[in-house]
Amino acid sequence: MAKQARIIFMGTPDFAVASLQALLNADLNVVAVVTAPDRPSGRGLQLTPSPVKKAAEGAGLPVLQPEKLRDPQFLEQLASFRADLQVVVAFRMLPEVVWAMPTIGTFNLHGSLLPQYRGAAPINWAIINGETETGVTTFFIEKEIDTGQMIFGDTEPIHPDDTAGTLHDRLMVRGANLVVRTVQAIEAGEYPRTPQPDATDLKPAPKLHRETTQIDWNQPAQQVRNFVRGLSPFPTAWTMINEKFFKIYAVSIMNEAPGVDSPNFAGEPTPGVVFTDNKRKIMIRTADEWLCIDVLQAEGKRRMTAEEFLRGNSL
Repeated sequence: MAKQARIIFMGTPDFAVASLQALLNADLNVVAVVTAPDRPSGRGLQLTPSPVKKAAEGAGLPVLQPEKLRDPQFLEQLASFRADLQVVVAFRMLPEVVWAMPTIGTFNLHGSLLPQYRGAAPINWAIINGETETGVTTFFIEKEIDTGQMIFGDTEPIHPDDTAGTLHDRLMVRGANLVVRTVQAIEAGEYPRTPQPDATDLKPAPKLHRETTQIDWNQPAQQVRNFVRGLSPFPTAWTMINEKFFKIYAVSIMNEAPGVDSPNFAGEPTPGVVFTDNKRKIMIRTADEWLCIDVLQAEGKRRMTAEEFLRGNSL
C-alpha cells in the first residue's frame, strides 16, 4: 500500500469547503489548514471566520491564519507540520517559499480548462464570453501564475441559462471530486505532469472591478445577456437609469420590439434608451434588439423583479 501523504489544505471561501470536506470524507490525511484571517462582517462589523476555517474547526484540524505569507513565524509553523503535499483551492497567490516547501509539491484547483482562462475570475469570464463548455484543472504551482504542469482536468457544460452562481456550484462539486482523485493518484505515484501548451489564442480571466462590470448597451443583445449572467449574482453587472445606479441580475431578449408610440422612438432606437410601461416591464435597447430587465436592485433597496420594483417606483 502506498504511503499516505501528509496534506496541508489552503483555501478560504465556500468553493474551497467542498474540496476540504471531500478530502476528509475520503479519509485522506489533512494535517492542517491555512485560510484568511477573520474579517469584519455584517452590520456590527464583528470578526467573522472564513467558511474554510469553520469547516476546519468543525473537523478538529489546526488552523493557520497568516496576514503575510512570508512571515517567519508562519513559515516556521507551516514547516512544523512536515507536509508532503499542499492543496490550494481559492486562496491567495503563494510565494515560492510556501509552495516549494512540501516534498512532493503544491497543486492548485483552477475553475477552467487550462491553459484557457488563467486568472482570478475564470467562471465569470467563460460565461461572459459565451462559452458552452468549461471545467476544472489541477496543476502544480510554479512561479508564473496558473502556468504549472497539469495533472488532471474534467469538463462541465455551460447551459444557456447558467449564471456565474449556478456554474460555480457545479464546478465546486466537480472540482472537489477532482482534488480527491488527484491526491489519490499522487499517493499511488501514478499521475501525469503535463506541460501547458503554448497557445496564441488564450482568453484571460482577470479580476473584475467596478469599472469592468458596467453594461455597455452598444453591444448586441446576446452579448449583453452573457455579460449580465456571467456577473450574477456576484460581482453583478450595473448600469445607470435616469442618473440612478442599478445592479442588474437577469435580463431576457425580447422577440419583438415594444409597442411604442413616441417621438423618442422615431427611426432606429438608440442603444441604452429605456422604455417602461411602469407596471411590469423595463426594456432597454441594445445594438440590435430590446432586452427586458427581469431582476434588478436599486441603490439602497433590496433585489427584486422589475414588476416588484415598478409597484412602488416609476421610471
